[in-house]
Amino acid sequence: MKKVIFILLALVVAFVAEAKVVLPQLFQSGMVLQRGKALPVWGKADAGETVAVTFKKKTYETVADADGRWSVTLPKQKAGGPFELKVNDIVISDVLIGDVWLCSGQSNIDVTIERVYPQYTTEIDNYSNDEIRLFRVQTDTDTHGPKWDIKKTKWVTANKENAWLFSAVGYFLGREMHKKNGVPQGIIVNSLGGTPIQAWLSADSLNRHYPNDYRQTQFYQDDNMVRTIQRGNQLASNRWQKVMDDTDPGLKDGYTAADYDDSHWAVKNQYDNITGKRQYMGSFWVRQTVNVDAAHAGKPARLLVGTLFDADYTYINGKEVGRTYYQYPPRRYNIPAGLLKEGANALTVRFVTKGGNPHFIKDKPYKIIFEDGKELPLSEEWRVHEGAGMLPCPQVNFNLQNLPSVLYNAMLYPLAPYSLSGVVWYQGESNTGDGYGYQKMLSQLMSGWRQLWQMPDLPFVVVQLANYMAASDKPQDSGWSQVREAQRLAVKETDNAALAVAIDLGEAVDIHPLRKWEVTQRVAMGFDKLLWNKKLMLYPEVVDVNVSGSDVVLQLDQPLRENGKLYEFETAGSDGRFANAEAIAEGDKIMIKSAVATPTKVRYAWKNNPARVNAYSKAGLPMSPFEMNIGK
Repeated sequence: MKKVIFILLALVVAFVAEAKVVLPQLFQSGMVLQRGKALPVWGKADAGETVAVTFKKKTYETVADADGRWSVTLPKQKAGGPFELKVNDIVISDVLIGDVWLCSGQSNIDVTIERVYPQYTTEIDNYSNDEIRLFRVQTDTDTHGPKWDIKKTKWVTANKENAWLFSAVGYFLGREMHKKNGVPQGIIVNSLGGTPIQAWLSADSLNRHYPNDYRQTQFYQDDNMVRTIQRGNQLASNRWQKVMDDTDPGLKDGYTAADYDDSHWAVKNQYDNITGKRQYMGSFWVRQTVNVDAAHAGKPARLLVGTLFDADYTYINGKEVGRTYYQYPPRRYNIPAGLLKEGANALTVRFVTKGGNPHFIKDKPYKIIFEDGKELPLSEEWRVHEGAGMLPCPQVNFNLQNLPSVLYNAMLYPLAPYSLSGVVWYQGESNTGDGYGYQKMLSQLMSGWRQLWQMPDLPFVVVQLANYMAASDKPQDSGWSQVREAQRLAVKETDNAALAVAIDLGEAVDIHPLRKWEVTQRVAMGFDKLLWNKKLMLYPEVVDVNVSGSDVVLQLDQPLRENGKLYEFETAGSDGRFANAEAIAEGDKIMIKSAVATPTKVRYAWKNNPARVNAYSKAGLPMSPFEMNIGK
């Protein structure tokens, strides 16, 4: 009898355990809820189970539907906290009410505080704020359809440690908005490097407007096939690496050793073609001697090896001090105490590339920095030697995270309808191959996300692509310019959207420019205009055009910061061929003298990197690149 009772009790306990309410990852201690808007709270439970949500001494009840889904909506709340939110037996503490921002896109949202830290060392070291909470959505994909929840994550407070690997734009946005409004800030980041806009669009939208993209994702709904491809690619990569390592003379003969004799190696400047070939795959070695004085011998230091293409393994006196597996991160490696000796020290870098010549990126720091501030610049001259030359790695060209809809399904859809104050969209680099189609997709993204959140006026600030690549004095047909124009036009044609122009904040040699605080200040100004200060003037815009012969006058919506000569203007005639044009600022007008007798088009900053842009508002905001028809 006791055994029967024990079994029945066990079944009851199991049933009770299964009946527990489940909340999405967003609903955790430390969360921030949006002030001044209705607050949806939702989750799962057993079908028919009663769910009670208690907040600020008021209880709101509902019953889970046949699928176990339930939701309640809390009334609008004023900023404040901390409060407690209770859902049946789940207690969520330290809940703040303030503003919640969603930051989404690709790698320039991903760029972390760790990456930009040298730009803002003091500001980051000396700042923490318990009223700013950070929430990172972990990477996930789904080809089948929208998920109910995201991967496990949590809310954390804003300080150097918690923000170190968090989005720099997100972190700075929290600081800017808290400084402006003095209320708690919640920053949700769901971005992923290298991803095209299609990955963030719903399947319904793609099926209506881009059926081929929709079918592409359908093709990869066979999970066994996807796993097989991924497994095959990984095996191929592992095998390629093993063959290279097994045949690399540098690993066998000790190229990294402090006493290795490299006198027979060729000497090259790091900015020359160090391999001497058009293309090189495999491993390639470079070495130089670094002389350290007695005062710094044995001391710990920081080694900066700029940015390298592609992967690197870096050694000092035979000991590995760091490695990086792809091209973009800056190489900042710690040299432990006792490794550097007085006199000559061997610095060795083993490049590994699967396509394209190994090379050093210009305009990056190459030096050793000691704790007392002493800097030891590296030489641009290196001794160089081939390692193991390789054939291309035999892999299927497949990247699951870039498929249409997969990030919308797994990283965006589960966040709705969590109430928001606004959205930052910083993406476009991966769509520069088809810039003209981007405008429609961006417009669909904004309208689709608003529909998902059931917030038709949800504010969007779109960060326009920054300047990048080598500057040119001649007109260019630029995919980057096409995306910038698509961003400008999509924002212009969308209510309650603003453009953060970043055409002067980029770097010629880095697709991930480091001036993220300046970018975020412009984002914050965009939200200020959309939400609180409708009369605020952002970047200068053309509101009228007058053409007389070869003379063009652009009427702006505001005067420019300075009168005088302007650069990066071009005009074209009926043949569509653009030529540089002289331009002068006079208050709120730009006077253009066209090199074309009868201009029909004018454009500004229409280059990958229009390095001489100098048309600024009195508030210091740059005019956006644009192209427009002006002829009859």
